[in-house]
Amino acid sequence: MSNSAAAAVLTTTDLSEAVRAVRTLLDIADIGQGEVDFEAVIRSPDVLAQVRHVLPDLEWWASAGKEHGSSEAGDIPADCLPVQVFDWGRPLDRAEPFIAALGPDPAAVRWDLDAWPAVPEAELEAISQKYAYLTLTVNSRDLYQGRAVAGPHHPRSRPGPER
Repeated sequence: MSNSAAAAVLTTTDLSEAVRAVRTLLDIADIGQGEVDFEAVIRSPDVLAQVRHVLPDLEWWASAGKEHGSSEAGDIPADCLPVQVFDWGRPLDRAEPFIAALGPDPAAVRWDLDAWPAVPEAELEAISQKYAYLTLTVNSRDLYQGRAVAGPHHPRSRPGPER
């Protein structure tokens, strides 16, 4: 088992600049079998409706704790705001609509890619699928501030094949 740590490559308050940077990086990456994971804290009914339009089957639970509401229990998320939402393994084309739906709420979008190619002029070796990912945090420097990064609902903690 391994654990990776990543540092910010680009920090900006301009969301369109960040999305352009992501597009540029995705143009370089091998994305043939790529997928995207989503995580957010939704605080308003309007943002919740927009996010659920993009990702209708996302998993969620009340930020106050599952005992205050969850998708698992069949509760209504708008009655339990703020809620934490999660969705994993979606097609890459869902990322930008999700980002556009967020409004002011904090989120992380993680593109799990097939590989990063070598960039000899920058002395960078090729990166295998296990380490080929790109994360964009929106409306937050770090979505995980104040809590552990890995937990029972964190995408890297879910069961399945190691990427």
